[in-house]
Amino acid sequence: MSQISQPNPTGALALADGSVFVGQGCGASGIAIGELCFNTAMTGQQEILSDPSYAGQVVCFTFPHVGNVGANSEDEESASAPARHAAVGMISRAPLTPPANYRATESFGEWLRTRGIISLTGVDTRALTRRIREHGMPMCAVAHDPAGNIDIEDLKASARAAATMEGRELAAAVTREAAGEWDESAWNWDSGHGRGATTGPRVVVLDYGVKANILRLLVSAGARVAVVPGNTPAADILKLSPDGIVVSNGPGDPAATGAYALPTLRTLIDSNIPILGICLGHQMLALALGGRTVKMPQGHHGANHPVKNHETGQVEIVSMNHGFAVDGASLPEDAVETHVSLFDGSNCGFRLTGKPVEAVQHHPEASPGPQDSFGVFTRFVGSLKVSEPA
Repeated sequence: MSQISQPNPTGALALADGSVFVGQGCGASGIAIGELCFNTAMTGQQEILSDPSYAGQVVCFTFPHVGNVGANSEDEESASAPARHAAVGMISRAPLTPPANYRATESFGEWLRTRGIISLTGVDTRALTRRIREHGMPMCAVAHDPAGNIDIEDLKASARAAATMEGRELAAAVTREAAGEWDESAWNWDSGHGRGATTGPRVVVLDYGVKANILRLLVSAGARVAVVPGNTPAADILKLSPDGIVVSNGPGDPAATGAYALPTLRTLIDSNIPILGICLGHQMLALALGGRTVKMPQGHHGANHPVKNHETGQVEIVSMNHGFAVDGASLPEDAVETHVSLFDGSNCGFRLTGKPVEAVQHHPEASPGPQDSFGVFTRFVGSLKVSEPA
């Protein structure tokens, strides 16, 4: 058994292969175990770490300086109480900087502590990122103890024993507990979030860990939004008389979540109600149609990913966060590939020719990221038949 003692360091990261990185701990105290990924976004760390799609993951930021924006309640991406259990850990190069933004209501370090995110600074994140690029996303254990009492051998053992993401069902832990309405719209400069209209098409969102800004942009596009837990039966969804259905993002292996979700999705596809899938929703719709998904070595995590839209011929710079991908060759004949990653050619979207079903792998709501794909929401909501409020 090896120990780290005062005064330095107060935190450590152990990978499943036995590698150890030490530095200064921050945020919450304790040990977190998860899959280590890197994220290339330069801003929006609060939005990233509060994204439920990161449940069970430790995020290494490639941008060295973290914390200068601070944190505030308006930038939260968790849309329910269970969804607050998102990323379990954070790694950065430089010590956290104090907030220097007029919207900040607390420091980033305090936000990490209250959210229970075990964090480590002072790490060579370039070396860590290169390791992930060359060998894939490892399971890891990250620890923070203000007194510096960290058992390195125990930390390495925890990382080695951790279950990988393949086969793990994580969406059930971050979905909301009960159905409800959502009327908060997108944030506007200095006026905050608005409220949606009482008329417009009815959109039901299946929550597998939905990001709040997906709901906000649906409202801003003119939809009346209801959100239901991911395990809601198809019959109960159809009783809400939806004009459109959104299958949300979420964490974990889509095939594992599909074990209970695919029968529901197949029934909804057969209903001929327009459906939009996003990220995990994109993957599960592909599975429901007979396609397959594959585990990616490094995944796509960042706010600067180029995606080619075959429908418009445009290249969109988008936000991404996924460790699994749809095998485009496995999609049925009536599925048209609409988007493709220009980084690796992986499938990033499809639509059916015979049914009103479309899906995108990237995050059109951004948060953080560019707004190139906001049109996904306006086009989808604009295509729906408007029904009267129930």
